[in-house]
Amino acid sequence: MLPSRLMWCDPRPIPRFNRQERVTLIVRDPGFYEPTEDDDCSTFGYFCRSHDRFYRHEACGEGAHVVALHCELHGPESMWPQPLMLALPEGFVPPLTDEQLAWVQTENDAG
Repeated sequence: MLPSRLMWCDPRPIPRFNRQERVTLIVRDPGFYEPTEDDDCSTFGYFCRSHDRFYRHEACGEGAHVVALHCELHGPESMWPQPLMLALPEGFVPPLTDEQLAWVQTENDAG
């Protein structure tokens, strides 16, 4: 139901509380592992594709960040939209349709 490639960037103006550059999260990508309920993944981190290193809030390099969820077992992995993303849906690229957003919110509430 979601686009095969989906990104999200906090639409609020920066800086908020720190001087960190804009962070764009890759929510879904066709080349990423698609997790299932049967997966036994437990070790995750975030990897900054802009700076080719693990992302540790302001410590991975200068400039904007493009960050992906990274599973120790599977590598880059698609993620489910997080509560902040659902609170600020205007940050999705491409924009979610009303139907897609309603579906994600319903699935999130059911989980």
